[in-house]
Amino acid sequence: MNCFSFLFGRRKSPRKGIPDADDELSSIHNVKLYTYKELRTATEDFIPVNKIGEGGFGCVYKGRLKDGKIAAIKVLSAESKQGVKEFLTEINVISEIKHDNLVELYGCCVEEDHRILVYNYLENNSLAQTLIGGSQSNIYFNWRTRCKVCIGIARGLAFLHEEVRPHIVHRDIKASNILLDKDLTPKISDFGLAKLIPSNVTHVSTRVAGTIGYLAPEYAIRGQLTRKADIYSFGVLLVEIVSGRCNTNTRLPVEEQYLLERTWELYERRELVGLIDTALNGDFDVEEACKFLKIGLLCTQDAPKLRPSMSTVVKMLTGKKDLDDNKITKPGLISDFMDLKVRGDQKKPDTTITSSNASSGSDNLDNSALLSGNTSAGTFNFTTLYDRSI
Repeated sequence: MNCFSFLFGRRKSPRKGIPDADDELSSIHNVKLYTYKELRTATEDFIPVNKIGEGGFGCVYKGRLKDGKIAAIKVLSAESKQGVKEFLTEINVISEIKHDNLVELYGCCVEEDHRILVYNYLENNSLAQTLIGGSQSNIYFNWRTRCKVCIGIARGLAFLHEEVRPHIVHRDIKASNILLDKDLTPKISDFGLAKLIPSNVTHVSTRVAGTIGYLAPEYAIRGQLTRKADIYSFGVLLVEIVSGRCNTNTRLPVEEQYLLERTWELYERRELVGLIDTALNGDFDVEEACKFLKIGLLCTQDAPKLRPSMSTVVKMLTGKKDLDDNKITKPGLISDFMDLKVRGDQKKPDTTITSSNASSGSDNLDNSALLSGNTSAGTFNFTTLYDRSI
């Protein structure tokens, strides 16, 4: 009997299609194991008042551990077959790495059907709940704070993309997955969709997973995943932070509903300053704010090879490298997704698309409910092969 069988009792056969978590965990060494009883006590039996987030894979609770630490306790729904895979991926990815701009995994619980992740608790929730989309928050994000947040996220992604081996592609960079500590330092969270890409591999072909509005076109259309997909998502997020707007808002006039499209139009007219968040009340560095928006456009260019690496992005954001306006080309716009047509009548692949709650910008701490491409911005029927209609 291995140590996991001893700790958790006789191991049951996994449900069909679900990995045996005990076998998976046996190869992971740097993870503290909590008992279910410990976590029930920490959350006062998971009472609703301690719930701080809810999504398609379960709920997140605030709890106090035996050592006195306050933790965010992410409980996977027992009915979520999809979520067990994400649970194991998240442990594999985050248990071996540490960075100031990544959430810290304290440990996990695997007992019978219970699958729970324990993270450091971050006092100021997510960007989606505090900044993006006009949310009702008592936190004021001045320009210096926004710069700090943008640079912190970029550094975290640069670490995942370039300093970790194999490289890590997050696949779901968005406002609700950027958490904020007491000092408003950003922490990239939710590694359930992450993929490991060896340095000698140019891309991996995989099911499409992520959030509409942040998905890079080449990934959404062909399922070809590289680090450039994360860079596209970061570019969208960068524009959101500067503008204080969600990437899609169907309540606005048609010409303003898609933030990235609007950014490109204003860039062409040399009117980018009009996109900067009015909540700043004019108290910002105009040149720097417009530079950040241009970096967002660089990161979202339609051709992946034209997007800069995250380390280059960090240098541009911090003023250590100049930005060349002549290198900015048209982004892969959200509206391009509306022009997709299906080649033949083919079987729908394993596709995970998350709604970003586009009309309001509000999103839960954890992932939203899973959809098969239905969003307020339109309906996308994803299949294996695509053409762009002309």
